[in-house]
Amino acid sequence: MLEREQYLEQLKSWQDKDIIKVVTGIRRCGKSTLFSLYIDYLKKNGIKDNHIIFLNLESPEYNFNNYQELYDYVNNKIKDNTKYYVFLDEVQNVNEFQKAVDGLYIKKNLDVYITGSNAYLLSGELATLLSGRYIEIKMLPLSFKEYKDYYKENDNLEKLYLKYINNSSFPYTLSLNDSDQIDTYLDSLYNTIIIKDILTRKKITDSMMLKSVTEFLFSAIGSTLSVKKIADTLTSNGRNISVHTVENYLDALTKSYMFNKVSRYDIKGKQYLQTSDKYYATDVTMRYALLGRKNMDLGHILENIVYLELKRRGYKIYIGKNEDKEVDFVAQNKGGIIYIQVAYTVRDENTLKRELEALQTINDHYPKYILTMDIDPEVDYNGIRKMNVLDWLLK
Repeated sequence: MLEREQYLEQLKSWQDKDIIKVVTGIRRCGKSTLFSLYIDYLKKNGIKDNHIIFLNLESPEYNFNNYQELYDYVNNKIKDNTKYYVFLDEVQNVNEFQKAVDGLYIKKNLDVYITGSNAYLLSGELATLLSGRYIEIKMLPLSFKEYKDYYKENDNLEKLYLKYINNSSFPYTLSLNDSDQIDTYLDSLYNTIIIKDILTRKKITDSMMLKSVTEFLFSAIGSTLSVKKIADTLTSNGRNISVHTVENYLDALTKSYMFNKVSRYDIKGKQYLQTSDKYYATDVTMRYALLGRKNMDLGHILENIVYLELKRRGYKIYIGKNEDKEVDFVAQNKGGIIYIQVAYTVRDENTLKRELEALQTINDHYPKYILTMDIDPEVDYNGIRKMNVLDWLLK
């Protein structure tokens, strides 16, 4: 079992703090396993079994009809004033769960941890009721570095990367034997997300239209899109759909964590742009469940992988507009800004020139990178570092 050290350390740092720990992320990205790892850590550090309460709320064993039944069940487990650790996995399955969470939180001898597989968990009443009383740990499937740590004997990074983008970053796929099993698993996972986190929650009745929008996003990874462009394209292909419906579906797909919306930023004007966004998949291999494995766009898949790594590292990420040129990523954190161009290869002089030009006219001193799959020595072009993307992913 992979340690998921990045997330485990975050839980450890918040242990016994008077705040609710909320772990969010797409289904099957490892949230339940993270709780198991953390519970093992607690036990090794002296916490007794009867002071750890773990409920997987997707299990029929815990078929609570409402929040009061959930609250009463946990409350009845509390027998003394010693600290108890309460883990509610997939808590959104209980109606009005936020009231139970709030009731448990105010009990002074409880340390409360919850997970959820869609962004509705932290919207509406929960955000209002628990405002300022929770922290969110945003979890993603396996990074390339974690994937490499699993295959310790593998020294061929390029071959391992191709395996990574073919076999999926979802942890469970490490135990599957071949691409047929993986495709079956991804197809099942896709359908679970669509049914449980989108169709049921958003009360969407046209599942085929939702599938068309999802296919469009998977096929357009790395492309700048507007809601109108999506609606017009699908309509011209015989799938008549309104702009409002597309907006509704995009909201549902991002809140299920299947896709991530990235807005544009005018670097020179230093302002956020309201028109056209990009959508990156939380796992690039989920597209195989809908589009098959033909016609893989390795350049845009690589761009998607870099986006996810920036997100893991805690950056706020935007698509940069630099006059008439596009910068793939403008990434910002407390330490400042970095600019990144991603290209599968820049060995062609014209390609290298194009990638450099997008960065050369940015008049500040923040770091600028071109990340490629080229196995070449690192080069500095007047402050613009060209480096191998796999080395960067493993930093």
